[in-house]
Amino acid sequence: MSDAGFRSFMPRALLLARDAAGAGEVPIGAVIVKDGVVIAEAHNSPRADHDPTAHAEILAIRRAAQALGDERLTGCELWVTLEPCAMCAGAIAHARIARLYYAASDPKGGAVEHGARVFAQAQCLHRPEVYSGIAEAEAAALLRAFFRDRRS
Repeated sequence: MSDAGFRSFMPRALLLARDAAGAGEVPIGAVIVKDGVVIAEAHNSPRADHDPTAHAEILAIRRAAQALGDERLTGCELWVTLEPCAMCAGAIAHARIARLYYAASDPKGGAVEHGARVFAQAQCLHRPEVYSGIAEAEAAALLRAFFRDRRS
């Protein structure tokens, strides 16, 4: 990340997460970038879509694959506001995403640093470069506020 050309797309992912919260969805946003250009983005929408797989990462991966006309997202970066779950980490590996950037860790449901640690498994055929903690405080605060408001 010390590369002079490094540009964070986390602000866009956070904006998408806020859109999700406004729609009553868990506030998670994802952006897929290739060669410095956003090619797909999404926020969580399992409630609206009546689809338990409608996580921000899955939707963004589907849209990126359509945009590129290829199931392999070689050379792409995924920017997401929360550590991916096992389902999303598996999709990231299958899509061959080159780099994963995420904001907040998820000790309960995450599967990159926590839980299943999908990319550390011998069966994982592709391991992206992983960078965590980018805008972590903002993403974590957004999630805490969302769940606090749900409990009130």
